[in-house]
Amino acid sequence: MKPRIFTAFLMSMIFLSNGFSQSQKTLAERLGYPADARLLIIHADDMGLSHSTNMAVIKAFEAGGVTSGSIMVPCPWFPEIADYVKHHPGLDVGIHTTLTAEWKFYKWDGVLPSPQIPSLIDTNGYFYHEVAPFAQHARADEVEKELRAQIDRAIAFGIDPTHIDNHMGTILARPDLFETALKLAMEYRLPILIPSQMIKMYAPQFLEKIPPYFTMVDNLQMLDAWPKDNNWTEAYRQMVQSMKPGLNELIVHLSYDNEEMKAIAIDHPDFGSTWRQNDLNLVLSPEFQKILKDNHITLVTWKQIRDLMRKEMDQQNNR
Repeated sequence: MKPRIFTAFLMSMIFLSNGFSQSQKTLAERLGYPADARLLIIHADDMGLSHSTNMAVIKAFEAGGVTSGSIMVPCPWFPEIADYVKHHPGLDVGIHTTLTAEWKFYKWDGVLPSPQIPSLIDTNGYFYHEVAPFAQHARADEVEKELRAQIDRAIAFGIDPTHIDNHMGTILARPDLFETALKLAMEYRLPILIPSQMIKMYAPQFLEKIPPYFTMVDNLQMLDAWPKDNNWTEAYRQMVQSMKPGLNELIVHLSYDNEEMKAIAIDHPDFGSTWRQNDLNLVLSPEFQKILKDNHITLVTWKQIRDLMRKEMDQQNNR
């Protein structure tokens, strides 16, 4: 997920038309925590991007540096991380729905054969490099077919997905594309990332149109520019300190700064090889753990939210 997701998300959210009813209890209470708990998902994006990314995310999971992550199913290193997740069923892993391939020389296309999704494929035979040409050409029916194929492939590889989010904001670039993702989320009974602070700021009148089964993230945080003096710890300290009671999500991008990741991220310093190593160092550091403790953060997962969502959906359907 990249910074442009926020604008694209806002534009698409205002077209949703399903009803919403506010629960009397906070999410924290419904999950068994104090009503004013500051819940936090520490989320590793881009699993499956590379071997370097997979090893870094595995390290972070095993060290307790992240609580959640999501997988890019079309990427070349998907089978490796899928096998790891299959054999570690307690991991909280969702689907990082992927419809673009932004790196200079490192490319991929869809899970489906290109003739089945021609509107998603550029003249070189890959996903589009940027969101704009994707949004210009993509047909919603082909997006639905490809996203369904990505989810089904993850399940076929033994993954029990906990949620859906999105790479580079593609499904948020047009209202019909987000509605497609929402349809799939309902079908597979999976929560989908919805950052409510952007809605509250720019379109509060649409809050009541969000379906009741989807838990919105009250505060979505992600480093989107090189911090002053390259001080990663201070940048993340400020993000954590800004978190309020409710559901917060902190997105990190993890890899080892090695030759593989340097080659992938050539001419791409933002979210590149060094950036991702810095994120990894940060989540593994005692300083970061102290920041979480000092700010009374309660770590949670999308799996907890998914299970609650399914329980509440079943209760509603049985009325």
